[in-house]
Amino acid sequence: MKEFLVISTLGSDQPGIATALSRLVTKSNCNIDDSRMTVLGGEFAVLMLISGNIEHIKGLERDLPALAKKLNLTTITKRTNSRTLDSPERPYTVEVVALDNQGIIHEIASFFSEQGINIENMETETYAAPHTGSPMFSLAMTVNLPADIQILGLREHFLSFCDDRNLDSNIEPLK
Repeated sequence: MKEFLVISTLGSDQPGIATALSRLVTKSNCNIDDSRMTVLGGEFAVLMLISGNIEHIKGLERDLPALAKKLNLTTITKRTNSRTLDSPERPYTVEVVALDNQGIIHEIASFFSEQGINIENMETETYAAPHTGSPMFSLAMTVNLPADIQILGLREHFLSFCDDRNLDSNIEPLK
């Protein structure tokens, strides 16, 4: 029977972290089903969904602390299950660009939460605008719309929400 383990790792950015983690997963006879890796400031962050049989997962859990110590990583693991959906969902992409100001992420996340819409994935960044150097904010995310939500009404409501906050936005089916 297939078991699942989520690994969250954070450490000073240095070459070889992804290689060492993937080597350990492979050596443990497990598989990386899904992963996200990124540099945030001077830190390298990794999220992995690992699958394998129970003995292989236990072996990985046993060997991971030594690797974390060697690479000076903070690592958290959690057992999980495969994902099941209660009802069919439709994936949509949401993009927002605006002058950066505090609270944008909270307001956008709250908008979707209040509609009963799950955020599947979100990436944000701040950067200096070309020519002016103004602080800009960019958000790209995937949301899963329940089958009973009417996209036309949601889109109009979201665009109005964004217009009220001077946010350039778009919501489209995932391609």
